[in-house]
Amino acid sequence: MQHLFTPWRRDYVQGKVKADGCVFCRIAQLPPAKYEHEIARSSHTFAILNRYPYAYGHTMVIPYAHIASPEELSPAALSDLMLMSNRSMTVLRAIADPPAFNIGANIGAAAGAGIAAHFHFHIVPRWNGDASFMTTIGETRTIADTLHSIARQMRAAWADIYGAPDSNGQAPATSLD
Repeated sequence: MQHLFTPWRRDYVQGKVKADGCVFCRIAQLPPAKYEHEIARSSHTFAILNRYPYAYGHTMVIPYAHIASPEELSPAALSDLMLMSNRSMTVLRAIADPPAFNIGANIGAAAGAGIAAHFHFHIVPRWNGDASFMTTIGETRTIADTLHSIARQMRAAWADIYGAPDSNGQAPATSLD
């Protein structure tokens, strides 16, 4: 029998992941690049790896605004959300070449949102046959790399494709020009 070690999930499995306030707001308030799984920032949103991923490179694009639904976002923030989502997919294609993606949001607890009070998009790379025995029968997901390594690869690819972040940590060229 083989053993898969996923120590980063221990606190989650043991129910120890309980913090005061909004985890996304806390990450957004950190100085640029101080959160180890941060990929990029823009004027209205930021991209990070999901701490409990469904697949390799599972990324979240999160507005800075603490809102529960995209209906509350300004047109500029909505545009920025989509631009960051597209750029995240481009970067994931550069490092992992997935043939497909799931992209979407769970809006509200009844829809499955784990953090219902702070709207965010999920970008999940998909590969043919990735719903293997481990996922469907074994109820276990396997991720082929560490989150730290994936984040490092994504940041490097982002800088190669879009340029390095500015002094405020924001990704360049995030305007609609």
